[in-house]
Amino acid sequence: MLTRTEFTELLSRGPLLLDGATGSNLQKMGMPRGCCTEEWILNHPETILELQRRYVAAGSRIIYAPTFQAQPIPLAGVKLDKQTESVNAMLVALSKRAGDVLVAGNLTTLAAFIDSYDTALFDTMVENYRRQIAGLLEGGADLLAAETLLYPQDAEAILTAAELEGAETVMYSFTMQPDGSFFSGMDAGKTLWELEEAGAAAVGFNCVAADMMTPGLVSKLRRSVRGPLICKPNAGIPVIKPGNVVEYPMEPAEFADIVADCHAMGAKILGGCCGTAPEYIAAVKERVWR
Repeated sequence: MLTRTEFTELLSRGPLLLDGATGSNLQKMGMPRGCCTEEWILNHPETILELQRRYVAAGSRIIYAPTFQAQPIPLAGVKLDKQTESVNAMLVALSKRAGDVLVAGNLTTLAAFIDSYDTALFDTMVENYRRQIAGLLEGGADLLAAETLLYPQDAEAILTAAELEGAETVMYSFTMQPDGSFFSGMDAGKTLWELEEAGAAAVGFNCVAADMMTPGLVSKLRRSVRGPLICKPNAGIPVIKPGNVVEYPMEPAEFADIVADCHAMGAKILGGCCGTAPEYIAAVKERVWR
């Protein structure tokens, strides 16, 4: 795993380009809706490798291993909870085959699976994340990326688990409203600042609709954080088409313009979330590095 010093050195060379969406692209490549993504990928390894290699070719310096919900609680639904560590290790090792690129072990909120954030459940969250992180490290993850977080408690549990497992370099990004507040109404800036103070390698946002946000979101968050800021928006507000088909309206060039504006306002780690694809990442690279 990268040390914090190595991560800082990497950022000193210029902005870091992440990858884009995984799930929406896999569905276009044949993955059924409603299945366990991690289980499906283990049974169709060449599909994820094809997608990740396209991201590498587009310019991604860091790709996310497909371990988004590979914690014991979600994996119990497909009877893989007892294999949590091996599932995460295998998915990271698989992603390492995508090319000369760093691989981040991916984690997310457990909010959909718990009723509250009391002390007992917090301990359960920490144990879930510890088991996942142990597997991510076993598989050779270069760093960890916790994303689409909803509440400060999500990040606190991951932070605690990462410290206990010896994972030094962890990025945290939250889904939030375009004004820089969580959906609970709490201002996100304070939480991002606290995470930085606690040792986060980078903080920021993902899964915010690019056509609803402005560079003002980055500007506001920059007033709270001093380190690298993550900008990983969606390709616009999704539209539901007949047959329950989800489409994202924003074209790569328009998306790249918005991400480039966010970079100009201080975001140093750039990528795409829902609705984006390798061509979006290629457009960002061309726009930011031209």
